[in-house]
Amino acid sequence: MAVVVLYRLREGVDRGRVLDVFPRHQAYYRAFHEAGPGLIALGPFLTPDPAAGSMGVFSSYDAAERFIAADPFVTEGLADPRILEWNAVWLDGDPGPETR
Repeated sequence: MAVVVLYRLREGVDRGRVLDVFPRHQAYYRAFHEAGPGLIALGPFLTPDPAAGSMGVFSSYDAAERFIAADPFVTEGLADPRILEWNAVWLDGDPGPETR
């Protein structure tokens, strides 16, 4: 099982503020990934509005919770995350033992 985190920008959030915080968010997700298993993939949705939401795929519920607990988009009140357990069917290989 994998875990998906869906991010949605909070109502009324200034898009300029999102752009200001993005470099810290980017540094955070890169460091989180390098620190060891947990983050498999992430990125924004491109339609209908790329700033409206994004998704992250994690190897465990614990990893997803740890990620959102310190993500600048969440800690600065820009996004509301939602954690969903996902019964993924991996067609091109297994992403790791935590997803089983």
